[in-house]
Order: sequence, then C-alpha cells, then structure tokens
Amino acid sequence: WLVGCSTPRPAGKTEAEVLFKEANKLINKERYLLATEKLNSLRSQHPYSYYATHAELLQADILFMQENYVEASGAYILFRDFHPKHKKVPYVLWKIGESFINQLPSSIDRDLSMAYEAVKYYSELIKKYPNSNHRKNAEEKIRKSEKMLNEKEQYIADFYFKTNVFDAARHRYLYILKTIKDRKIRSHAMLRSVISSYKLRDFQNCLKYSNLFRGQLFKNDINILNTYEIKCKKQN
Repeated sequence: WLVGCSTPRPAGKTEAEVLFKEANKLINKERYLLATEKLNSLRSQHPYSYYATHAELLQADILFMQENYVEASGAYILFRDFHPKHKKVPYVLWKIGESFINQLPSSIDRDLSMAYEAVKYYSELIKKYPNSNHRKNAEEKIRKSEKMLNEKEQYIADFYFKTNVFDAARHRYLYILKTIKDRKIRSHAMLRSVISSYKLRDFQNCLKYSNLFRGQLFKNDINILNTYEIKCKKQN
C-alpha cells in the first residue's frame, strides 16, 4: 500500500509558533522562499504574536543569507528603528554593518560610500554596546573600511597630481593631512604638497611646507624634499 503523507508540522502552543519553527526548518535546508512565505503568513495572520517581531528579524537574516545585501541592510535598519530597545539590537547593528561592508567593491577606484555606512553602524554598536560579542569583529571591519577610505583619498589626490592639476592635488593632499593619521600616507601627502607648490610656482608655500613637514617625512622622501627645497629657494 502506498499512503500519501505530508511532512508532520512541528509542535507549538500557537499557530504562530508552529509557523516560526517551520520557517527555521526551511532555512536550515536553504529553502529560503518557502521560509519567507511562512514568515509572511505569520506576520499577516498573527501580527501581535510574540513571534511576529522575531519573524521580522528572521526575514532580514534570510535576505542576508541570500546575499541580497541592499535589501538586508534596509530590513535590519527598519527593525532597529521600530524596535530600538529589543535585546537583539547589538546583533542587528552588527548585521547592518556587515550588509554594507559586503557591498564594497574589491578595488579603491570604485564607489566606497558603503564603507562610510559600515563604519557608522559598527561605531554605533561599539559605543552603545561595548560588551557585545560582536565588538572585536566590528573594530576589525572599521579598520578595514578606514584603510580603504584613506587609500581612496590618496588615489584621488594622486590622480590630480599625475594629470598635472596641481592646485586640486595640493588641496587634496592638505585635506589628507587634516583627516588621516596613517604615517605612510601622510609622508606621501606632505612631499606631494611641496612638489605641487613648486609646480604651481608658489615658491613661498613650497618653502613653508618644506620646513613644516621635514621632520615628519620618511627617510626615502627627505632627499626628494631637499631637491625641491633647493629649486624653490632659487626661484623665490
């Protein structure tokens, strides 16, 4: 005898709990569309259930698992905004950061705006929930994001320099010196500020920056600095 049967439903005190458990089982099998259908049914049929809020977060997790990071970040942000005191907020802030950082390109010559967003939410996590289990990961991702952003600033300044737009280049290098702490990038920006000034025939600032930056340069940059300082003195 062949008897047709369906998969038995998990036990639960309420239909909402059963739907939630079914969704989790489907997620474990990577059947995300069916899991989403279960969660949609839960939220529409039992909007005031204990599990309705959990369903919101689980739907955001599904989007993340599917690598739909744009939609995931939006869903996590909505959850944070509607449930600011929920115990899962530290996790949610971490996942928002993860959603943004997973949208970053592999090279710095492309749009890095998502790095700013990632840093924003990782920083909020660290500030508000310093004891969170996700703090260490957030700190590592902040360092990674800031490194890319710093390198992008140098890339833009160097582009202007290489294309002989020395006024824009010098402006960007001086901006780097106001905003970036990385010593290697700073030494590069200091030297290029001097050279850009020379190229602009702004010999007064060439000498000014040369004197100001001399003690902060890497050794291999000092010889180049000396060359341009001599050139500026001859022209001044």
